[in-house]
Amino acid sequence: MTADKKKVARLLKTAGGQIDGILRMVEEDRYCIDISQQLMATEAILNKVNKEILSAHLKCCVSHAETQQEKEEKIDELISMLGKIMK
Repeated sequence: MTADKKKVARLLKTAGGQIDGILRMVEEDRYCIDISQQLMATEAILNKVNKEILSAHLKCCVSHAETQQEKEEKIDELISMLGKIMK
């Protein structure tokens, strides 16, 4: 992985902390909208991490592919991943 590992790790730890907090909120029977807001905040962090990783994939893995076929395969992988994200 060529993404900024420190940045990715920090964001994932933050998301993990938020998920722990959301679990506590559920266990404490907190207000549904408050839980939903925390879920959306966590999703935003995970989307940011995914954007960082996919951007690094494009900048490094795709651009440094040694053959045209390898480059096309990596681009196809990225297109497939984007199709899953956009569902």
